[in-house]
Parts: sequence; structure tokens; C-alpha cells
Amino acid sequence: MRNKSLQILLIFLCVGLSSEGFAQEEVKQTTPEAEVFKSKQSVTIDGKTINLDALAGTLELKDENNKPIALFGFTAYFKENGGKDRPIVFAYNGGPGSSSYWLHMGIMGPKRIVVDDPNYNPGAPYALVNNEFSILDVADVVMMDPVGTGLSVPIGEAKGKDFWGVDQDIRSVSLFIMQFLKEYDRLNSPKYILGESYGTFRNAGVMKYLLGRGYALNGVIMVSAVFDLRTLFFLENEDISHIVYLPTMAATSWYHDQLADRGADLETFVEEVRDFTEEEYAPALFAGNTLAESERSAMANKLEAYTGISSEVWKRANLRLTADEYFQELLRETGETVGRLDSRYKGINIDPMAMDSFTDPQSDAISPAYTMGFLDYFHGDLGVSKDWNYSTSAYAKEGFNWDWSHQGGEAWGANAAISTIPDMRDALANDPNVKILIMNGYYDLATVFYGVEHSISRLDLPKSALDRIIMKYYEAGHMMYTHLPSAKQYREDLKSFIQDTLRK
Repeated sequence: MRNKSLQILLIFLCVGLSSEGFAQEEVKQTTPEAEVFKSKQSVTIDGKTINLDALAGTLELKDENNKPIALFGFTAYFKENGGKDRPIVFAYNGGPGSSSYWLHMGIMGPKRIVVDDPNYNPGAPYALVNNEFSILDVADVVMMDPVGTGLSVPIGEAKGKDFWGVDQDIRSVSLFIMQFLKEYDRLNSPKYILGESYGTFRNAGVMKYLLGRGYALNGVIMVSAVFDLRTLFFLENEDISHIVYLPTMAATSWYHDQLADRGADLETFVEEVRDFTEEEYAPALFAGNTLAESERSAMANKLEAYTGISSEVWKRANLRLTADEYFQELLRETGETVGRLDSRYKGINIDPMAMDSFTDPQSDAISPAYTMGFLDYFHGDLGVSKDWNYSTSAYAKEGFNWDWSHQGGEAWGANAAISTIPDMRDALANDPNVKILIMNGYYDLATVFYGVEHSISRLDLPKSALDRIIMKYYEAGHMMYTHLPSAKQYREDLKSFIQDTLRK
């Protein structure tokens, strides 16, 4: 249901008599106006309480000709009397078509939702507690909701299609950042962008877009990253997805104790699987139907050793399992399926005979807690009017259909097979100071860590530029912050990254 204050153009009927005596109708229309709700919040980190000025609402976004095109939703947390020199982080989730409430209530805001990781959560009430893992002690934070999500809607002559696409999204997100910095007098603050999932794909484009307009970033944070969409889609006659997914499949099998020999620890095991993938598995796939039957059988046996899935299944699959097939196959005998976003999670397999999974246990396990907890906080603590409806995603919006074309990206025969690696390369080459932090979950089967490593290894840049890319790993999934030890490490890594970029 659309929000009352945003949903319809107001129509005023003015009736008068013309000289002929006929009634005339004059139709006027108004544009919804931006509105911001202010509140006082606080967070306690390392025993110190930080008082915050919180702003939640919308900013009127204008195009390059100062024409209003959207009300862009956000929630901002500024330290009281923090000053212009304080770092500012713009953060968003991905989708595309997801609002930012996952990051907001998981790790970035002053409060966090308590979930029973990695188990299913019961119904309400849900606990909202102080977020000791936030980085609000070192930086201000702006949570952004791209158009179609949160409170963000097109206005004026703009339509959803003007925002729903790779390049359209990069443009509108960048315009918001530039206009927000001006509106709140933060143009000279140290600047960071933080994206999760598709938000990292967006980040690569935004960092180039901003730099091209004189907005140099101090740092870019990529959470559960993907830059080359070929790595995700298991395209026909394309082996890249099968290659980059294998280490995460193996790590998942290691976690669920499906291996005859687990080795000493996860990190050592993953390194062994990396070597196997590069030196044996990838060449075997490259050989295609020229691979000898004896070699094929030997490879299937090794794949069984690293994944716990029988060699017969690997042979029937021609040594290639998709992610969906793996979700179903790993725990098929116990009637369970594993998570896509976080493969530590497992749930009921409603059709053990099926080859593809029907649901994602991690999403099922935490979504109600995050959704209800956030909305209660948004309209309660932050004081946002209940007349404003917050859209957790844009998927149900009329006409939502993502345009996957990307100017400057590289296409490989499928509309979605594009990359923003060229954008990242250009930004790193043109700004010798910007640094990138990439945060990877070992159990993330949505955007796999080896896919990120593959993309970064293809960056045609000198070592001095590549050294500005920092990789971190967590024993959790896509939203690694649901795992409290990883949330603690996440905070330490992000805090250190911000502080290091500020050192002259």
C-alpha cells in the first residue's frame, strides 16, 4: 500500500462560470515534499558513550539541471559537536532493489537486532540492544535507501526506470552523496562509501563517478563483494562459476562435518582447496570432453574428498554442480538444505527429490526479526511518522525491472554478464591515495570469496595500486555480522581501515 503523503498527486477542483455559462475545471497538482525527523540517540562502545544527532527522512534529489527527480530516503547519525573533520560513511545494501535496513540493524547503527545465529528465531518480541560493534565512535554514518526502497520515490517527471539500472543507480546514488554533503556542510569531511553485495558492484561505479566530479574518496568498503556477474550465474558453456564456487562449497562441507579428512583448521583447508582448484580442477574443466575417462573418475573422487558429495553425483553432473544443486545435495540424506546467504544455516528440504533448492534457510531464519525490529525502531526511537511507509525492497514496485547494461563495463553475451571491474581499475589508477577494504565470508554462497579473488587478480594495475586493496575473511556468511565473533572482527577491521586512511 502506498504512503498517503507520497502516493497521489493532490487534485483541486476549482469551479467557475465562463462567459458561456459552462463550468470549467482547473486541475492542479503538487509534488510531495522532503521531510526529516530528528531525534537524540546514543551508543556505548568500549565503555564510552557517544551522543548522536539522528536524522531520518528524505532529501529532495535534483538532477544535473537542478530539476527535482526523487525524494531520497536516509537515516544519518552525527556525533554531537563532532565537527566537519569527522569522517562520514555512506552505507547501503544491494539487491539490486534492497533497502539498507540489514546493515543498519546488523552492524552500522547505534542499535542491533539480536538473532540466534545460526538458528531459526521465534516470533516477536525481538531484542534491540546497544551495538558495541558500531564504528560510530570514529565516524558518522549515513544509511541510504536507493529509489524504490525505504522512503525513496521518484517525483516530478521522473519514473522508476530512471533509477532502476546499473548506470541509473550509480548516477542517483552519487548525486545523493554529493547533494547530502553540500546540504549538511560536510564537503570537506573524510569520505567513505560502504556497500554490501550488489552494493559492492555499485561501489565500483560510484567511486569512479564521484572522482570524475572532484569528489575523491578516502576509502571504499566492500562487504560480501561481486564485481563480475559471470561468477554468479552458472552460464551454459562457461566454467567460471563452477571454478570460483568450489572453495566455498568445500568450506561449507567442512563446517557441516561431511568430510572424511577435515584437516587442521578452516583457513589451512581453504588454502589447500584453492591450490587444487587452480592446479587440477580448472584444467580438468577446460579439457571438456577431451578429458580421459580415467582422469574424469579420478577428478570425481577428489571432488568427493573436498565436498563430501559422492563421486557418482559429480560424474553425473559432468564435474559441475551449480550452487542450487549443492544446497540440495549436501544434506539430502538428512532431509535438509543449506543456506545461500550463509551456508552455516540449514533448514527443512521440502522436496528431497528435487535438484534445486526452494528456499534460503538463513533468510528464513532472520528476516522476521530484522524486519519487525527495524520498523519498530524506525517509527519508535527515530520518530518517523507512521504515515510514511518504509519499503524493505523495490521488488513489488510497479515496473521494477533492472536494466543490466553498463557503459564502460564488459559484456560476455548475456545481459547480466557485466562487470564494474573497469570502473574500479580507473578509480584506483586516477587516485593514487584511495584504499579499498574487501570483507569476505567463508560461508557466503551468494557472492563467493574466490570469485572476488579472481576478479581482483584480473586488475591490470601496478603493484603499488594493488597494495591498496585489503582483503579480510570471516568464519561466517554474506551478513557476517550475525555471527558475533565476526561482528567484533568486522568492527576492528573497519575501524583500523578508517584510521589508516587518515594517517598522512
